[in-house]
Amino acid sequence: MKSKLTIATRGSMLALWQANHIKALLEAEHQGLAVELLVIKTQGDKILDVPLAKIGGKGLFVKEIEDALLDRRADLAVHSMKDVPTELPEGLVVGVIPEREAPTDTLCSVNHDGLAALPKGARVGTASLRRQAQLLIRRPDLNIETLRGNLDTRLRKLTGGQYDAIVLASAGLNRLGMRAPKMEVLGPPDFLPAVAQGALGIEFRIEDEETAGMLAFLDHEPSSICVEAERGFLTGLQGGCQVPIAGHAVMLDADTVRLEGLVADLEGKRVVRLAATGDADDAWELGQTLAEEMLDAGAKAILEEIYAQESAEV
Repeated sequence: MKSKLTIATRGSMLALWQANHIKALLEAEHQGLAVELLVIKTQGDKILDVPLAKIGGKGLFVKEIEDALLDRRADLAVHSMKDVPTELPEGLVVGVIPEREAPTDTLCSVNHDGLAALPKGARVGTASLRRQAQLLIRRPDLNIETLRGNLDTRLRKLTGGQYDAIVLASAGLNRLGMRAPKMEVLGPPDFLPAVAQGALGIEFRIEDEETAGMLAFLDHEPSSICVEAERGFLTGLQGGCQVPIAGHAVMLDADTVRLEGLVADLEGKRVVRLAATGDADDAWELGQTLAEEMLDAGAKAILEEIYAQESAEV
C-alpha cells in the first residue's frame, strides 16, 4: 500500500475543507498513510468579475486540477461534483462519491425572514441562472444581480448591505459552519438543486488501481446512484452552467431511484418540469430518458433560444 497520497484541490476555504475532510478520513482508515494537499488556482478562481455563463462554465474549476492528475503531481482530486463536466479527460475517472451533504439552496438575508418576506424589487445576489430562474418563478418582481466569489466573500457582501438577500448552497454553509442572520432553505419540491449539488467527487487515474482500492471505503452507493442519474440527465440535455437546468434524484428504496428535472428560461416564465422513476442499476439511462422526454416537451426550444441569445452577445 502507498505510504503517501497527494490531493489536488482548489484553494478556497470550502475546497480546502473538503480536501482536508477526505485527508482525515484516509489517514484514519490507513494507518501510517501521509496525505498532503497540492493547492491549485483554476481559471474559475481567477475570473471573478464575469458570470460563469458568459465564460463557458464547463470545466472552469477542474481543468488545471485534472492536469495535475494526468502529469502525476497528484494522486487524487476532491471536487464539488456540480463543477465537474460530464465528459472527463481520457485516463481519468470520478470513481468515488462519498455520502452527499444537503443538496438544497439557502436564501440568506440580514433583515428578511425568507423569500416571501423580501420587499418588492429586492436585490438578490446569485451567479446561478438556475437559481435566478426559480427565484423569478416565485417572485418575478425581484432584481437578480450577479454575485460571484468564495462563500465567505459573498456573505461579507450581504452583511455589508450590497444585497437584500443572496442564495448559497446549503452544503457549503453546513460544511464551513457559516450562518447569516436570517436563513431559509430552498429545496424540493418547490426549488430544485443543481445536478450533483452537495456531493463530492473523488477523481483519479483509471490505471491507478492501488489508489482506487485505498479510496473504495469512501464510496456511498445511494449518493453515487443519485449523482449518476442526475449527470445522465444533464448529459442528455447537453447542458452546463450557461442554462437554467435543475435535477434532483432520490432513492425510493434500495433498488429504485426517482429523478425530477427542470428547464426554464432566464426570466422563469417558461418552465418544463417532469419526473421519472426507474431501476437504480440503470440510473444513467433513466437520466438520459428523462432528458429526451423534457426536450420533446418544450425544453429543446427553451435551450436553443438561450444558446442563440448567448451567441449573439459574444
